[in-house]
Amino acid sequence: MSESHELGRTGEEHAAAYLKNKGYRILFRNWKWGAHEIDIIAENRDFVIFVEVKTRSENFMVEPAKAVPVAKQKSIIRAAEGYIQRFRIDKESRFDIVTIINKNGEFETDHIEDAFYPTLR
Repeated sequence: MSESHELGRTGEEHAAAYLKNKGYRILFRNWKWGAHEIDIIAENRDFVIFVEVKTRSENFMVEPAKAVPVAKQKSIIRAAEGYIQRFRIDKESRFDIVTIINKNGEFETDHIEDAFYPTLR
């Protein structure tokens, strides 16, 4: 497994634990709908939350939150539509980004709620 793949996997583990600690219930990880994937699907009392996790080492070139371009957002939105349809979800949805920056083994976490909206179709 490549170093960047391992860093991403570690970041997703950390993000899931972070969300659980905030009281979210993790429903799925790495959920796929065709060619589209969502890193984490969680829920709280009010929303089903579709989460993109971006993990970087401390010497990153692009801010992690800016590493979710419009094409990736559209892909996440399509997967979320599939999830909502398949499981007949009747709850409001939200699209969040959790950024993880690994600074010498210490994780700095930023949770961006409502990071983008499903109007990009």
